[in-house]
Amino acid sequence: MLTYDVKLYTIRQRPNRKKPFELRWKVGPKPHSKSYVTKTLATGRLAELRTAMKDGEQFDVETGLPASELRELTRQQKQESWFDHAKKYAKVTWSGSSAKERAARADGLATITPALVTDHRGAPPAAVLRTALSCWAFNFSDHQGEIPERFADALGWIARKSAPVSQLEDSDTLREALTAITLKLDGKRAADNTIRRKYSTLSGAIGYAIERKLLTANPLKSVKWEPPETDDEIDFRYVPAPRQARELIEAVRALGLRGRHLATYYGCINWAAMRPAEVAHLRLADCTLPKTGWGLIVAPGSSPRVGSRWTDDGQSHEERGLKHRPRKATREIPIPPVFVGLLREHVDEFGLGLDGRLFQAAEGGLVSTKETSEVWKKARALALSPAQVDTPFAEVPYSLRATCVSGWLAAGVDPAEVAHRAGHSITVLFKFYAKVLDGRKDRSNSLIERFLDQEYGGE
Repeated sequence: MLTYDVKLYTIRQRPNRKKPFELRWKVGPKPHSKSYVTKTLATGRLAELRTAMKDGEQFDVETGLPASELRELTRQQKQESWFDHAKKYAKVTWSGSSAKERAARADGLATITPALVTDHRGAPPAAVLRTALSCWAFNFSDHQGEIPERFADALGWIARKSAPVSQLEDSDTLREALTAITLKLDGKRAADNTIRRKYSTLSGAIGYAIERKLLTANPLKSVKWEPPETDDEIDFRYVPAPRQARELIEAVRALGLRGRHLATYYGCINWAAMRPAEVAHLRLADCTLPKTGWGLIVAPGSSPRVGSRWTDDGQSHEERGLKHRPRKATREIPIPPVFVGLLREHVDEFGLGLDGRLFQAAEGGLVSTKETSEVWKKARALALSPAQVDTPFAEVPYSLRATCVSGWLAAGVDPAEVAHRAGHSITVLFKFYAKVLDGRKDRSNSLIERFLDQEYGGE
């Protein structure tokens, strides 16, 4: 809002400040101030504001600027390139994001940015540009080394060719970005979940552009385009039954010393529904392992592998809280006697790893998903038929989590308790395990019908 109601105050000096000379003024009800290194600079700015008032200019209440300066600032902002804006968006969201979120956001911006250019003449190879953007332009870690020349050249090209943010108001330009998020580097269609994730990144960056007044409205709302719906319900054709899961774990155990070590790792997924990142984080201190009866795991956090370039400390794993939980939240998971015994045997044979963790990589440090995937692949070849190996059946160790959760449900455990042990909401449980829950619904209906028949005496 513009107004003629402007008051200028005398410059005040504040000792022991880097910029000790503070200029203060008030536009309408809102006070403004700006500090300067020298009194001369502060006095010069005060003179500029007085001149604007004498010339009859109105001032903007929000920014405190004379109308002429506000118009020039707006003009400059509207010409800001998408590339420069995307870098600012990645930077402003960096500190409050997990390493995984940083990597995903950078990947999304690196997909969108090459589509928003004035032309493609002299473009570097797509893979080089993608790497330059995701790993350098949109990465703000303190331990990045010097950028290689080929990536620096690629960033120089995108800086010259990047279209202004305001061009997103043109539907054809916006559709270029929307098309980009649906494709992989090889031109094939990306997975639906990937498209939705990158659409979220585009939407977030546009929201930040509106916040910065580079756009006046959200152009996504004026384009008839929706990200694909995803079917998150688990395909139980490829989930191993409890007996098959046990056979797979036994096949892992048959692979020698390393197999015996990782068999218990997979057991944490199969008997406690733990996520791999939670298993990597698990310490003996988190476990109660009695000689007889049920035990307990109190999962305190997770250690997902995201790559050293995305973490604050330069480590390949990030220490973080449980998924979808406050940072210091824990989750209690009762474990059956059969698995308590396996954990006790594991500790006796292998001892403890880094910081008292139950599992460690063959070369020391945290277990990597690459290592667990390779061992699992060998176990599938031993335990499954050739026809099953050629399908997605038990394709990854994570499938054991579905085996565990569906087993709890089939056993009649209350869905609220299942959701708590598995570490997600009831909504997510019903979304992913709809088929299993439908089966329990039929069983429940039969029980209710039997009860009513007894109460009504067969009427």
